[in-house]
Amino acid sequence: MSDVVTFGEVMAMFVAAEVGSLPEVDRYTARLAGAEMNVAVGLSRLGHRVRYLGAVGDDPFGARAQRVFAAEGIGGLTTDPSAPTGFQLKSRVRAGDPEVVYFRRGSAASRHRWSAAAEAVVGAARHLHVTGIFPALSEETRRFTFEAVAAARRCGATVSFDPNLRPALWPDRAEMRAVLTELAALADWVLPGLAEGEALFGEATPEGVAARCLDLGASTVVVKLGADGASLHTGETTCHATAFPVEVVDTVGAGDGFAAGFISARLDGENDEAALRRACAVGALATTSEGDMDGLPTRKTLEESLQGELRSGAGGGTSATSSLRDRFLT
Repeated sequence: MSDVVTFGEVMAMFVAAEVGSLPEVDRYTARLAGAEMNVAVGLSRLGHRVRYLGAVGDDPFGARAQRVFAAEGIGGLTTDPSAPTGFQLKSRVRAGDPEVVYFRRGSAASRHRWSAAAEAVVGAARHLHVTGIFPALSEETRRFTFEAVAAARRCGATVSFDPNLRPALWPDRAEMRAVLTELAALADWVLPGLAEGEALFGEATPEGVAARCLDLGASTVVVKLGADGASLHTGETTCHATAFPVEVVDTVGAGDGFAAGFISARLDGENDEAALRRACAVGALATTSEGDMDGLPTRKTLEESLQGELRSGAGGGTSATSSLRDRFLT
């Protein structure tokens, strides 16, 4: 029995050791990357039991992923000896969002198929988290995504959906919108950024994006607004949380931290305002370190950070740079 199941692609990541364009970089630091992995790690560090359905290659990148997952207490990752682990290059910047280049075609994750074993894992979970990345990788992963959601529905688990738009992975934007709108219609909690909502639904306001998702069938819609915080919408109520002021080091992973914070609070039975506050806090802390998941807090770190914010009387505010706004929007 697990609290949360998620699935996706774990990739090796090489982060530039110096500022500059990728063709000019000579040295890199090895890390791991993957939106769903970030959410899984965030939830595990907050004390939840997490399973991750995915595959890596039988190579040094895959071995590194298996080691990290074991250290984080997350089970479920498998090894496919017939395909490699994908990887990416990430630039170092002084401000704003870094450049990221992917090498993932034909990866072990893109070949991962739905199975009876996967159905058993989803069937024993309280919650399933889905993003719009995995269904874009291949026909197999798209089928996997919809089978997982159907399995969660059959067992009564709640489902969250973060669009995580990656237009470059799709044949065209029309197909992207069609598939991701269908997934949004199957989720209980939909977590788009404002720019994502506009790309999917043609709505430019949080209220408009939320109305479209609620009409599709979601019970709760949380629209991420970056430096302006986030707003939560149900059929009856709306609430807003301001962003936490932090010194932003790397914006990648902020939205994943936000999702982990929100899901964690919901699993703990927190109300709308408290869930939104935890989401904003974890999302902000995720930007304070270089790695995509290095800044994700433990439960103790999160509580201490919130207490420090309350003692200082900061009471919300804005991020140190506008780049945090951009990352939450996308």
